[in-house]
Amino acid sequence: MTDEFDTLRRIPSPPPASGAARARALAAAVQAYDAEEKNAARAQGKFRWSRPSSIFNRIWSNKMVTQHRYLAGSALATMLIIPTAALLTFELTRGNLPNSGQVALPQVADAPRVEPVAPKTPAQPTGARPRNEQSMAAPEAEKKLEYTPSDVARLSNEYRVSGAAAKRAAEPAPPPVLAPMPAPAASVLAERAPPLAAAPRYAPAKPELLPPLEQSRDRFANADTNPVKSVTTDPVSTFSVDVDTASYSFVRRSLMDGRLPEPDSVRVEEMINYFPYDWPRPQSASEPFRTTVTVTPTPWSTGTRLMQVAIKGYETAPSAALPANLVFLIDVSGSMNAPDKLPLLKSAFRLLVGKLKPEDKVSIVTYAGNAGTVLEPTSAREREKILAAIDNLQPGGSTAGAEGIDAAYRLARQAFIQGGVNRVMLATDGDFNVGASSDEELKRIIERRRRDGIFLSVLGFGQGNLNDSLMQTLAQNGNGTAAYIDTLAEAQKALVDEAGSTLFPIAKDVKIQVEFNPQQISEYRLIGYETRALRREDFNNDKVDAGDIGSGHAVTAIYEVTPKGSASAFNDPLRYGPAATSAPASVSDEMAFVKIRYKQPDGETSKLITTPVTEMNAVRDFASAPQDVRFATAVAAFGQKLRGANALDAYPYRAILDVARNARGEDAFGYRGGFIDLVRLAEALDRR
Repeated sequence: MTDEFDTLRRIPSPPPASGAARARALAAAVQAYDAEEKNAARAQGKFRWSRPSSIFNRIWSNKMVTQHRYLAGSALATMLIIPTAALLTFELTRGNLPNSGQVALPQVADAPRVEPVAPKTPAQPTGARPRNEQSMAAPEAEKKLEYTPSDVARLSNEYRVSGAAAKRAAEPAPPPVLAPMPAPAASVLAERAPPLAAAPRYAPAKPELLPPLEQSRDRFANADTNPVKSVTTDPVSTFSVDVDTASYSFVRRSLMDGRLPEPDSVRVEEMINYFPYDWPRPQSASEPFRTTVTVTPTPWSTGTRLMQVAIKGYETAPSAALPANLVFLIDVSGSMNAPDKLPLLKSAFRLLVGKLKPEDKVSIVTYAGNAGTVLEPTSAREREKILAAIDNLQPGGSTAGAEGIDAAYRLARQAFIQGGVNRVMLATDGDFNVGASSDEELKRIIERRRRDGIFLSVLGFGQGNLNDSLMQTLAQNGNGTAAYIDTLAEAQKALVDEAGSTLFPIAKDVKIQVEFNPQQISEYRLIGYETRALRREDFNNDKVDAGDIGSGHAVTAIYEVTPKGSASAFNDPLRYGPAATSAPASVSDEMAFVKIRYKQPDGETSKLITTPVTEMNAVRDFASAPQDVRFATAVAAFGQKLRGANALDAYPYRAILDVARNARGEDAFGYRGGFIDLVRLAEALDRR
């Protein structure tokens, strides 16, 4: 059995090199060594199409040994069989070897792999060249071909000859000499690829053979942007509150990955509510939240005003927090096998476990093909046992999400804490593909389970097959919240810094209804909340599910309203419509009337809070509005612009930046500074 080096040894030596050529090669090598010493610390580098590798790995590959044995000059072959020859590395890109005027190299495009074959050994006349029918040389190569000093210098500069290689090349030894070979037939040359030196340096020989980029399969709820409505024909706006923050995190990840987010992934209300605001707080738990309304001029439109409705929830002291029964429902299917999925998920839950109190309980259920209980209800005192169960999770299998949800709710009922917090925390990329997988089927399952007093939170991970639409459906119908975890810092924010609002509800089925006075307002448009819209009659129907508010939660909704008589109105007055009912004189100065309906976490009958809106709530100059009002407005403008709202077409990113910078404030956790960075990034990406 022979190896490649045995094959090389059988190749006859070429004629000796001339002394002049040897001197020129030595001088060029010394020059290349001196130049390379300045860049000796440079790393090899990476490229998606071709991997930098040693020139000798290419020359002595099976294909090259078979097809290009004439490259083996005696001096070159001698160096290759030395044990330390590995230090002699000419780093270049595979498939892009240069072709100079004096060095004729063969050009083969995507030739099939050929195993090395020992050369034939019939007797040959002295000085005759070995026959090699597969060799390729330029037709004019009937004389010795030598590297000139310019060739060596060029190879050093273009392919980053290492310092060790140049040092060895500088030793007194004959330079490699290429033996001339017979010219191939014209038909063979016609089939060859064009010279590689003429191809783009980093382009593959056949780009069409590269695997296509995987198309994203992320799914988002498709909802049209809220339209402008006439107060005369549609004076009432009703929607469910939304304290989710998933959209902001996903938008951030898209921008950090160098692309603008999909419009459907942008939910403006979730971007606004991502940030903490210091709205006036309620004084006691008997009043779970307090409403603040502020009216300002619209920065992007001179003929309209913004009416900002803000709710601040009562914040429970950590010592007074109710005991919690938490079931971690973890997706360990094959789709979770990515660094930003299961590994990040495990780190996130480790953070949450460190936040729990000794009287809290933790259970773990996993699902992949079928559901299984990893950890029975365990006291948070046994922290190491819980962490060990989390660390042992491994991905694999299909996604039987519905079966996992059933198992998690059964375990939650088993460890139910009367008067405490009972919650299932589903962590997934949302890719349910076994069992009940449609949004409607899973929605019915969740609706049945919430009647047991068990809430549901959904944590989304990863991208590429994220089912955000399903996450929203599960959270909204499970009396819970949805968050998207793209970094460990986001896990810290959602599960540790804001654990009170994430885990401990203070009100459920919270709805907002705003009635506009047609004597003061002609049109209005609700910014965001497209997926949270309710019918007018749903407001007083206690059987209709709505959003939930946790301890200390802040909820903000913004309307763009057009005052009566403004030239910015889109709708003409009705010619044949009924005359507007005259409002009572005592309320004619009201612009709108805000109503909030909610239930206690363990109640079934709603309560009502009302707030009239008058000019007393108005600020004449936007720059003098409260800091939180201005920052929320900047976020609303940014979200609308990313979503493609026509109203923001002429409003530049630079104006949004100015508003956000002036309203940044203390920013203890850096959230607002991060938002400013995203606006700058979107501005750059939108110019491409």
